[in-house]
Amino acid sequence: MRLNRLTFLSLLWVGMTLGVLQAQGIPAGKQSSSDEARQLFLQTLDAVNDAWFGKPYQSITTARLKGSLGITLSGAVIDQKIDSVTQGQVQSKAKSGNVNLNVDSIYFANGDYQTEATGDLGNLTAQRRGNRGFVYSKDQGTYTTAIDRVSGDIPLTYLSWFRQCLNDLKAAYIDGKGFKATLVGEEGSGARVVQRIRFESPTSKFDARKREQLLADTLGFWKRGLLELVIDKNSKLPLRMEFQNVEQGVNTRVDFSYGSNKRLQAASFSNNSVGFQGPGFLRLGYNNLGQMTYLSGELASEGKKINFELSLAWSQESSSNVLRATPPLTAKKKGKEEFETGVLLGLAGQIFDLQKNGLNLRSVAVTSKMP
Repeated sequence: MRLNRLTFLSLLWVGMTLGVLQAQGIPAGKQSSSDEARQLFLQTLDAVNDAWFGKPYQSITTARLKGSLGITLSGAVIDQKIDSVTQGQVQSKAKSGNVNLNVDSIYFANGDYQTEATGDLGNLTAQRRGNRGFVYSKDQGTYTTAIDRVSGDIPLTYLSWFRQCLNDLKAAYIDGKGFKATLVGEEGSGARVVQRIRFESPTSKFDARKREQLLADTLGFWKRGLLELVIDKNSKLPLRMEFQNVEQGVNTRVDFSYGSNKRLQAASFSNNSVGFQGPGFLRLGYNNLGQMTYLSGELASEGKKINFELSLAWSQESSSNVLRATPPLTAKKKGKEEFETGVLLGLAGQIFDLQKNGLNLRSVAVTSKMP
């Protein structure tokens, strides 16, 4: 329930990479050193920071997010799943299935937050102020005060917060030893010259029988696999991204669109993920200060659709003036492991219902170890 950097990066990456990398016949070009590829990617991260984030957030301490997430499964998809599981012994005439989640949250750059999530996957309220806080489950009637402590460098504004997110990418792809980097070459002429770079880190094969995994593995899928970027030589901004993680069944081709001010306007992608093949999009809106105020996206496949819409508002507030909620007096206090296990069991049950009805995804493993 936290908007930590790992969660933000994963959401950003999912919005840009849920698909399958198909052979595009990319010309090999003249390869150069690994150092040149890493240097170019570093320049791209700097360009992204300046164009996508940067100065509009230099004095901003607070982000308010409000929106919804929806999952829709057609009756035909549910019928097909039931027919497959029962080997044709049960004839179903299911109606369309829908799962909806609403989120109303406030996040501070220093790590304080309060978020409320309500809907078909449960009802949770989470808050942290400094190293104190709680997580309350309305469905379980329980809460815990054993929250994760703030660690590492604490940013004071979202200018620094976004930069730290990009530094996490830098740590994985540039500073780390896990990826082999290659400068593939250049294409085009005149005002439109692009450069291609590739990062490769081996993964295991996809296991279709695996139905659950640790949450850290789910959110950190971008830390391994094959990444190829097409970069505008002049602006250093990414024009196309292709990503593959065979083990997770995630692969994509993404094309980025920019406005005249170099701000990202949209991303379109061709999705061919395991169990979810089809097109998708990500769209952004801005205010006159250059701050993101709207974010929406959709993934569509035959009989399936995932969509989300978020409104964002930025301000300079103090968490001490905002975070005042407490768990209800009737709620029972639990230890961290007992509370998380209860919540995860409920979540696992909801996800299992989605799996039975045809949505191909892996459950969160029921374990006390959460990031």
